[in-house]
Amino acid sequence: MPNRPPPYFPQEQLSPPDPKRYRAFKIAVAIFAFLLILLIIGAGVAIYYLLTWLFA
Repeated sequence: MPNRPPPYFPQEQLSPPDPKRYRAFKIAVAIFAFLLILLIIGAGVAIYYLLTWLFA
């Protein structure tokens, strides 16, 4: 009995990748990034008004 490695499954895809596959994921990530930017801007404005209120 020869010392052979076990058979393996190919790692490449059998079908070509679908360009529309990650469309919903990309849209969700874009919306999340947009909301995160709005949250950061809102926090900055809130800190600005808090500091002007405290030191006025």
